[in-house]
Amino acid sequence: MRFMLLQNYGPAESGMGPINEWSQADIQSHIEFQIALNAELSALGELVDAQGLAGPDEARLVTSDGQHPPVVSDGPFPEAKELVAGYRLVDVTSFDRAVEIAARISAAPGIGGAPIRQPIEVRQILGAPDPS
Repeated sequence: MRFMLLQNYGPAESGMGPINEWSQADIQSHIEFQIALNAELSALGELVDAQGLAGPDEARLVTSDGQHPPVVSDGPFPEAKELVAGYRLVDVTSFDRAVEIAARISAAPGIGGAPIRQPIEVRQILGAPDPS
């Protein structure tokens, strides 16, 4: 079963500010945790991909009717202060295992090593419907 684990950054449950306001040591500790978790999941054969995403100021919305040139506009403009900062695509045996991994991501170290307690969205990837 494949799951997308979406990592948001914004006002965390712990009250920590955005990562760009952390000390260099706290940022380094957080990144080292992410690298170690990716290595562990890779060794278990569960990690398909993991990437950080550019901020919403660099995002664009593309709309097309399939016949005219696409319309490219600025956005999206999140109403909240949180943004999708990255994702992990995992291939695991169960939803429970995906939740276990998401919980570890949510507990990543933040300021002073305290868990960031950031919500992680867990979404199963659905296969294409059978055309027959």
